[in-house]
Order: sequence, then structure tokens, then C-alpha cells
Amino acid sequence: MSAPNDARFAAIADFVLSPTLVVPEDALHHCATLLIDTLGVAAGAVPLEAGRIARDFAVDFHAASRDEYAATMLFDGRRVSIPGAGWALATQIDNLDGHDGYNPTKGHIGCAVVPALLAFAEHAPGLTGRDALTALAMSYEVAARAGIALHASVSDYHTSGAWNALGVAALGCRLSGDRPEVLRQALGIAEYHGPRSQMMREIDNPTMLHDGSGMGALVGSTATLMARRGFTGAPAITVEAPEAAQHWADLGEAWTVGLNYIKPYPVCRWAHAAMDALNHLIKTEGVTAENMQSVTVRTFAESARLFDGVPRSTSQAQYGLRFNLAALMVHGRVGAEHISGAGLSDPDVIALMPRISVVEDPRHSDRFPLGRWSDLDVTLKDGRVIQSGDVHARGGPEAWMEDAEVEAKFHSMAGTLDSSRRHAIWAMRDRLLEPDVPFCDLTNLLHSAPENL
Repeated sequence: MSAPNDARFAAIADFVLSPTLVVPEDALHHCATLLIDTLGVAAGAVPLEAGRIARDFAVDFHAASRDEYAATMLFDGRRVSIPGAGWALATQIDNLDGHDGYNPTKGHIGCAVVPALLAFAEHAPGLTGRDALTALAMSYEVAARAGIALHASVSDYHTSGAWNALGVAALGCRLSGDRPEVLRQALGIAEYHGPRSQMMREIDNPTMLHDGSGMGALVGSTATLMARRGFTGAPAITVEAPEAAQHWADLGEAWTVGLNYIKPYPVCRWAHAAMDALNHLIKTEGVTAENMQSVTVRTFAESARLFDGVPRSTSQAQYGLRFNLAALMVHGRVGAEHISGAGLSDPDVIALMPRISVVEDPRHSDRFPLGRWSDLDVTLKDGRVIQSGDVHARGGPEAWMEDAEVEAKFHSMAGTLDSSRRHAIWAMRDRLLEPDVPFCDLTNLLHSAPENL
């Protein structure tokens, strides 16, 4: 690459580190919703095997030598290192797969930056809710542009951890009041070590690796702490290369955080458009498991490549399409209980799967990644064929979820927590926006283990 542009980086550093950064109120409000929604997913993911392994592993191998280096693992209570806490929680969230995302990045931001916020915030006394949301919104903006720049610079489809690590590094530097030079080195370290793992490899063979956001949180927070000690790694080419300049030109002017979608189902969003189409026909046309003869799904190539068989693990279920369509038809919804434990071998769901076929439609593929479109035909046993028409996955700008639906999703996902605790956490969505509300009013609700396990 050409020599880094000091003036261009100075503008980015000012955006990241300025104590007077102003986030538009609508973007800040949506950021609060994203934060609480992600915490609901984190609570729901506590009993999953991947989350348990991650937390126990962090205790054994990511310990902190001093309290000033430690952070509390959410919904657990044990203390580990700051990077370890971020890694464990991001891994836990990633493996329930109900967290937010941003279409142009083809991936997820909150899954990594929310755990980092909670870990670094323990060492930011006096942090208010609005200050925390401002830092979080900033990190969404940095991660979004890093992701788009990275996708534009390489040919493979890499996981979110490859670029959301930069949002984590920026957040750590802001909350710690670091100098621009520390930020520069931290971004370079985070980008260099960010896991450029192949997303489609995980789609073809679903595992607990998911979208790499656990490693993104680990690498990003580690990068901040290393840079603070003088470790060098700049420049980050997705930030400072001339070819990347176009992706950063509107930083501070165009706010992408308000365009992040919220998932109604805890499965890969590539399945959501088909699920939404079927759900609509269930509600409006009376389609049931009993009167349905067959379903033909036309979708984009990546969606058509989702796991096709009967899942043997939560990972396979989350990256499945036919299974989730069958579960939706049987249960009327898809929650964590349907993609784990006994839900994986539900005989009624498995019996429907052979009646569902999936094919790629080039016109849907052409609209990816900016759109997630599908359509389907349902043939009833009486011979009628009902067509859904083209449907885009709900939860984002194309079809926002109603506020009441987002709240209902939070309570459903966070069912591991007592009702009073859930309502207190949800209430913090609005309280954080009020002046001078301490951020610890939220964090104090998050540290202890769930009551309903």
C-alpha cells in the first residue's frame, strides 16, 4: 500500500476519541435497543454448551493477574481478564445466533462490541449511560466501515471477527482515554490478527466457530491493551490505505448504527426471508402442517447453501433452512428451545422436512448482500398453490419489527432470568438515554447467574 495518510487518520482518530462526539438522538436510541436486545440473547445463551465451554475455558486459561486487568463474565459472576470476558461472552452470543447485523458488512457488529463495552466499562468509573451508548455507537460505525473495506479488498467471504475486532479496539481506546497513536497501533494490531476465516466453510460444516466474533472480541481488546504498552502494528490497511478512503469519507455524517437489523429468530438470517414468507402464509392463508402438501423455496445462493439435513447440534440447526421452516410450521415460532436439546429430534418437525425443497433463484442472489430476499410456493393437499411473492427478511430498514415485538423477543430469549430482573434490564433501554444515569445501573443487573436454570 502507499504511505498512510496522516490527515485522514487524524479525522478518524478525532471521531473515535473526541469527548465531545455527538451521536444523533435517533441513532443513540436504536443503539440502546441493540444493546438490550444483545443482552437478551446473551442471557438466553447461558445454558448452551458453547457458552459453558467458553466461560469455563476463560476461567482456566484467561485469568487476570491483577484486579485492574479483570472483568466479570456476564450472567456468570466469575472474573477473568478483560479480553477473556469479551471472548467468552461474544462466543456465547454468537452460538445462539439471535444478535443484530448490518447488511452491507454481511455480518455482525454488536456480538463483539457489546461484550467489549461491558468488559472495559468496569474500569471506567463515572461512565454514564449516554457516554456508554456514544462509545458503543462509535464502535458500530468503525466496525461497519472496516468490514465493508475488508470485503472490498479480498475475494473470500470472511467472518465478522475479521473486522469487528477494529470496532472493539476503537471502543477500548475511547473508554480508556488513549492517545491517537495508541489507537492507530491498536487498529493495526486488530486488523492484522483478526480472524480472516472463511464464512462459507462454516456454513458447509456448522460448528461452534460460527461467525468468528468471539475471536474478534478477543483480538480487538488485546490489541488495545498491547498498543497501550507500546506494541506496534500500524497501519491498518482497511483504515489507512488510499483504496479504503471512500469507505471512511462519511464517518460522522452518515450513521449506520441505526440501520442494523434485529433478528426475530435465533438462526442465521439467510433463512429469515423464507421463514417470514411462510409465517405470513400461516397467519393469512391458514397454512398448517396438516393441510400442507409441499413447500418450494426460491432464495439466494448463500441461503440455498444452508445446512440441509436433520441437525444433530444447535450449530447445524441454526445454519439450517428446511429444519427451521418445518419448526416454524409445527410450533408457530422458532425459539432457543427448538434449536437445542429435545427440539433437535422433534419427530413432528423432522417428518415435515422431506416436503420442503429449496432452490437458488438468480434474481434473489443478485440482490445479496444488500438484500435478503426469498419467495415460496405452498401446495396444499386440496391442490391449491399459494404464492408468497418476494419477501425480505424482517428486522431492518426494509421491514422493522414493532417495538412491542422486540420487547417480546427480549423476554423470550432471556427466559433464563426472573421476570423482575428481565423487566429491570429492559427498562434500562430508555433510562440509559436520560442525562447522568450511571451505566453501572445496568451492569449491576448483569453479573449474577440466571435464576431459571
